[in-house]
Amino acid sequence: MDVQTVLKELESLGSERTKKVYIQQGAREPLFGVATGAMKPIFRKIKINQALAEELYATGNYDAMYLAGMIADPKVMTEVDFDRWMESAYFYMISDYIVAVTLSETNIAQAVCDRWIESGKELHVSAGYSCYCWLLGNRKDEEFDKVKLNAMLERVEKTIHSNPDRAKYAMNNFVATVGVSYIPLHEKALSVAKAIGTVEVLRGDTKCSVPVAAEEIQKAVDKGRIGFKRKHVRC
Repeated sequence: MDVQTVLKELESLGSERTKKVYIQQGAREPLFGVATGAMKPIFRKIKINQALAEELYATGNYDAMYLAGMIADPKVMTEVDFDRWMESAYFYMISDYIVAVTLSETNIAQAVCDRWIESGKELHVSAGYSCYCWLLGNRKDEEFDKVKLNAMLERVEKTIHSNPDRAKYAMNNFVATVGVSYIPLHEKALSVAKAIGTVEVLRGDTKCSVPVAAEEIQKAVDKGRIGFKRKHVRC
């Protein structure tokens, strides 16, 4: 399939209702409003195709960009490639659920995340912490540096409430994920979660409370899910 054929197929699957929801979340034209599940048959036909993924991502069409993340081959992508994708990530669904998810399947993930977090740019920070969440929820605890993660938790505790909204959301989720999926720092994460309390972000002009990290960790404790790891990150 070439890029034009894929775009036509995506357009046929779009709906105005889904498009409206995506726009409310921050997407902008061009987009068709294709539900994620509806893309799976296209993915099964294309499978992994990095060249086509690059073409789709470059269209700037949100649905095409999402599909690009599904068919991309992370193993051949470099730091330069991920930086380029991030520059086109204009809202959190792209930065956190396309770029960060794809990055999480690479061996360079932590190095790239660390650099993005240090940049201070809202969506880069959001993608960096979100990628750590995908990593922590999928990889063995031994693959992480406990001292480094501990320092990250302490940084979140001190700075979360002064960060931009999307960064705050991802940082809060990072604390919850460490508490649930990384056993060596479960207690530390719970302590940090209690210290940061409720995190509020704006959705338009309205304040919106995000999941309380301490409560999310406690729910996992109650369900016996501490140490939870998922088998796969991407669809």
